Amino acid sequence: MTAPQITSHPTPEHRGPLRLRIGASPGQDRLDGAWWPYSRDLDAEVSDLVQHFPATQPRISRALYSRPDWDTTPRKITAGSRSIKLGSFPADDTHVLIVQLSDRTRLTLLVVPPEFTAAQGEEALLAGSTSGNRHAATDLLLEVTNQHDADPAELWTVASGSQDQT
Repeated sequence: MTAPQITSHPTPEHRGPLRLRIGASPGQDRLDGAWWPYSRDLDAEVSDLVQHFPATQPRISRALYSRPDWDTTPRKITAGSRSIKLGSFPADDTHVLIVQLSDRTRLTLLVVPPEFTAAQGEEALLAGSTSGNRHAATDLLLEVTNQHDADPAELWTVASGSQDQT
């Protein structure tokens, strides 16, 4: 039996701000928010997420990820002075990261592919964190990439009505 892989990645100075949006009512919608990492390196990205998670939220204590979204598949990472256990879904659930917080709250986050354009990424962040979202993560991302002339604020807000479920 081999020991779990443990890696530590400091956040590079050139990395931009954490691209994360959490909805107003976690646990009420299919997705609780959205996260747009800068790369497919799970070690570096989860470390960045853990170290820069909003101070208004409890700390991340573990995470479950979808293997196809990442080039690396660690079982544990070190984020600053903390060690975080990671696991993967037994079945493919592409584009989702479930984080468990220190208060036992679980957040289901849409993982926006790093290669999305700025407009697609912003729309996906908005869609994943909008109250009333009912799309599966993969369907939501397909919708984002297929909407060229739509105004994202009108497309995903509850005030304009829920998006078709067809």
